[in-house]
Amino acid sequence: MSTLTFAEEKGVYRAHGVSLREAFWIWLRVAILSFGGPAGQISVMHRIIVDEKRWISEERFLHALNYCMLLPGPEAQQLATYIGWLMHRTIGGIIAGGLFIVPGIISIMALSYIYAIWGQVPVITALLFGLKAAVLAIVVEALIRIGKRALKNRGLVALAAAAFVGIFFFAVPFPIIILAAALLGSIGHFTAALAHSDRVEPSLDESLLGEGVPEHAHPTIGRALRVSAVWLSLWLLPVAALLVAFGDQNVFSQIAVFFSKMAMVTFGGAYAVLAYVAQQAVQHYGWLKPAEMLDGLGMAETTPGPLIMVLQFVGFIAAYRNSGALSPLLAGTLGGLLATWVTFTPCFFWIFLGAPYVEKLRGIRALNAALSAITAAVVGVILNLAIWFAVHMIFGATMPVRAWLLSFDAPVLSSLNPWALGLSLAAAVTIFRFKWGMIPTLASSCGAGVVLHLLGAI
Repeated sequence: MSTLTFAEEKGVYRAHGVSLREAFWIWLRVAILSFGGPAGQISVMHRIIVDEKRWISEERFLHALNYCMLLPGPEAQQLATYIGWLMHRTIGGIIAGGLFIVPGIISIMALSYIYAIWGQVPVITALLFGLKAAVLAIVVEALIRIGKRALKNRGLVALAAAAFVGIFFFAVPFPIIILAAALLGSIGHFTAALAHSDRVEPSLDESLLGEGVPEHAHPTIGRALRVSAVWLSLWLLPVAALLVAFGDQNVFSQIAVFFSKMAMVTFGGAYAVLAYVAQQAVQHYGWLKPAEMLDGLGMAETTPGPLIMVLQFVGFIAAYRNSGALSPLLAGTLGGLLATWVTFTPCFFWIFLGAPYVEKLRGIRALNAALSAITAAVVGVILNLAIWFAVHMIFGATMPVRAWLLSFDAPVLSSLNPWALGLSLAAAVTIFRFKWGMIPTLASSCGAGVVLHLLGAI
């Protein structure tokens, strides 16, 4: 782990001029505004870090995003960690990645308390209903913004469309989509246009960091060993201690082991693994009921931070209902925090270990076509997440379609919720027509949801 010089402790960075204090408040702002799953979160980060603050270039942002999409875990949180590390070393990565999940930890914990004590509270449900409508519009805006920047030609548009069709209609696993896109890009046989789009056009204005590699971003074997020793210890020693102290049948030991496994296999974001988590938590461990799992997902979808924060809710309920000698609320709090710890600590490990090598690869032009293809596929994957969110927001029920190779959930048209559709369209009008910011849009939609509840409409 790196240490700060006296000048850095004073907040003066000669390379880019962004102090650690300034970065702290910028990352906190990113975290508070990070609604809407990975699509919305990546868009918020891009708008603030690339467009507004110009800390890093478009090319560097997409290069980092491509790496994060290949990792297990929440890509938006890992992207924040990567950029924070790039700007301010290890301490910057910890601040960026840590702040990214703090609002979600607080929100999910508060909602878990309310849920455990009182169950579903109508006013809060109405507020979250309005919030979901606004988030849907924000996700659509995010998708358009990212698509315009990443899809530079028809070949990349076609690749994004193919990725969407594959993952949405045929349930092709996310890693296969990414590997196929990388292969198409690297062999250069997808289209002639793709071969000429091996680089993203740099921004007209030079970024503060520039295009050089910072001193701390050069990989060494010694550094990799130190990073591995520190972060593997932080991740696995608590797990081992719980197993030794309480055995493998204790709920805290089960939470630590189960969610540590999830941290290693959550490729493709939260939706890719939630079905398995729900199956294990409901059927194998008996921690909660299927409807409660959906309630937890609703909390994660409508609070800031990664959608994988739903695992904190699962850990809370598991420990709350198996508290032993502890009070249920204390056990639930510890269970939720433990699930969060073993879920996100590996994310820092992946970034701090691999990012220097990824930076070293950034200048190899032979890889740029493959990375451009991965970026295009990622747009298709984000479109899949956006439509999944829209279907479950606007329709009250879905039906599985399993015919030939098709495998997707289609909305039941008769279950259309006109208020959800109307609020979503209203939020879209405020964003696209009147150019409202995120906060006014969220606040107005939440207010509208509460008003509809008071009128008895929802």
